[in-house]
Amino acid sequence: MAAVIGFVSLILIIVAVITSATLGTSLEGRLQDQLSRIASQTTVLVKQAQILTVAGRPMTAQNVLAGQNYPGLLLAIASDTGATGALVTSEGTTALTDSQFEALTDAVNKSPSTSVDLDGLGSFSITVREYGGIGIITGLSRDEVQSTMAQLLTVITLATLGGLILLALTTAITIRVSLRPLRAVAGTATRVANQPLDRGEVTITERVPASEADPRTETGMVGAALNTLLDHVNDSLASRQKNEERMRRFVADASHELRTPLASIRGYSELSLRDRELPENTQTALERIQAQSLRMTRLVEDLLLLARLDEGQELVHGTVDLAQLALEGLADARPTAPEHHWNINVPEQPVIMLGDAGRLHQVVANLLANARTHTPAGTTITLSVARERDEAVIRVHDDGPGIEPPVRDELFARFARGDSSRARQTGGTGLGLAIAKAIVEGHHGTITVDSTPGDTTFTVRFPLTPASGTGEADPAGTAQ
Repeated sequence: MAAVIGFVSLILIIVAVITSATLGTSLEGRLQDQLSRIASQTTVLVKQAQILTVAGRPMTAQNVLAGQNYPGLLLAIASDTGATGALVTSEGTTALTDSQFEALTDAVNKSPSTSVDLDGLGSFSITVREYGGIGIITGLSRDEVQSTMAQLLTVITLATLGGLILLALTTAITIRVSLRPLRAVAGTATRVANQPLDRGEVTITERVPASEADPRTETGMVGAALNTLLDHVNDSLASRQKNEERMRRFVADASHELRTPLASIRGYSELSLRDRELPENTQTALERIQAQSLRMTRLVEDLLLLARLDEGQELVHGTVDLAQLALEGLADARPTAPEHHWNINVPEQPVIMLGDAGRLHQVVANLLANARTHTPAGTTITLSVARERDEAVIRVHDDGPGIEPPVRDELFARFARGDSSRARQTGGTGLGLAIAKAIVEGHHGTITVDSTPGDTTFTVRFPLTPASGTGEADPAGTAQ
């Protein structure tokens, strides 16, 4: 709008200047032609008055103009006997004052054909002629020219302002109507952007209305292109979801099927190790087979658990006291690393929520195991539980070496491994934090980590319903 109105304003100003200049030149030319004719007539009148002067009648400008009905006609006569000047008005003939006559003569001395402003009379165009030693100054009022120019400028100004206002309104309406499809596109894109597309089954049903996606217009082409893009994205998300479900079923089925042979391997190895007459090499090999089968079993169990959590299974909700859960979790973790310093900070009042006690205990156990495994001896590990507004918060803090940023970004991914600063000292599946995240998200919570050297904190937040946050649940329902 600013660009259009600016360009149109410039064009109108140029047109106004050219029109005013052309009309002003034309009016000035007509005035000069008229002045030239009247100057010839006044010369004749002066000749006649000179003859009458011989007859005894004095020759003055007023006598010369007597009987002339031409308002705005100015006449000044200068001779050896004196100088007089007069102006014809609608009421008659008026003599010029000394100051007015002096201003008139000064203008004539500067230029014989010019314009002069006389005090109280206005502006005049004048010309000078001479006859028989008499200087004759003839002038015509420029009031009509100036009035016409003033009216023209007023009309141009008002017309320009009115035209610009009309142009602004028309442009605004045109732009709003023309860009309405883009607002529909923006609205559709915003609604799609607010949908959770990162996981789970996703169906994008939002589309730009067909009336705003007409490919025959430029803005309609944008809407049509967005609809095409959304169709493609929706198909891709559906395909991704099918692949994920297929992979999840494969992992779950494979994990389930592997449990039986792994149990058999572990059973046969245990049975074989009962034979005291086994050679030492054979016994060592069986012990390795048993250890690896146990490790493989843990991995299969973790994969099966993740697959079931992804499907929304495995969670059995009940009343859980997070403070009691933390106490039990720390009691279980303390004997596994006596060289660490263990602290706990829980409120006196229970922190009650609805959840799966067993899985929540697994979250606490995994976080404590992670802190124990990846920190050196002597590290202080603090487990705390608190209620913050409408959330239950669990924090596991340690003053170990910290987590490198590249590792921290992928910490909750499956099979994640730490770098040398938090090197794994014992065997593990690399799925502990991924399982913890899946359990937390299954309870509609969040898990985050903040880490700098000497200060690492895992924070788990669970939403509390009004009933679950009061701490007045039946103690018999508290998880043990």
